[in-house]
Amino acid sequence: MSEQSAASTLASATTSPLSINHRLSDKTLVIFDWDGTLMDSIGLIVESMHIAGEAHGFQTTDKEVKDIIGLSLMNGIDILYPEADTSQKLAIQQSYADHYVANSHSTPLFAPTKNMLQTLQAQGKKLAVATGKKRKGLDRVLDASKSHDYFVMTRCADEAGSKPDPQMLIDILDNTQQQVSDAVFIGDSVYDIQMAMQLGITSIAVNYGTASSAELAAQQPTYQVDTPAALAEILCG
Repeated sequence: MSEQSAASTLASATTSPLSINHRLSDKTLVIFDWDGTLMDSIGLIVESMHIAGEAHGFQTTDKEVKDIIGLSLMNGIDILYPEADTSQKLAIQQSYADHYVANSHSTPLFAPTKNMLQTLQAQGKKLAVATGKKRKGLDRVLDASKSHDYFVMTRCADEAGSKPDPQMLIDILDNTQQQVSDAVFIGDSVYDIQMAMQLGITSIAVNYGTASSAELAAQQPTYQVDTPAALAEILCG
């Protein structure tokens, strides 16, 4: 299947002078978001935030929680609970972490993910992760999913700033000695696409994570796909 037919929507390419070539077959560096893109963890994130907030007297909605996924955890808590003081926000953060870690066995990688990563590696692609998770949290799920060896570099929000700050992408490009034109970034949140757009990196929005298809399309990703299988097909060719 061609790249265009594999995508549910082919958005207009960004006009940035840094992003002239969007052919995925030419990309040598493939950078992934983690939650909602590679790992089926959105449900647990939403549940954990509800439990954490309610434990300290605060409530929110599923949609509001999904809208902050992709940001660093504390940035998300600041948005969800602006009326909470600093000590309450820290307590919510700890309660969230406690519930998430205790139940993280229930968050598998999406079914096609490992085959996709293996195929991309066999094609000689460099793979990386740019995530809103903290380093401790990412290392834990990489260990649990036995995924460390797929990635030449991973970058987290506590190392390079919260999305849509592009610093984590800049760090990955520098570390791998790749150019913007060599890279594609894949994510499920509007912050992911906004981050890629700031550097002019080719982007793929996935509709099966946090944001709706319409919300993602409004950010003008280069490509947009509906399912993990479609993502694997468009990347692996």
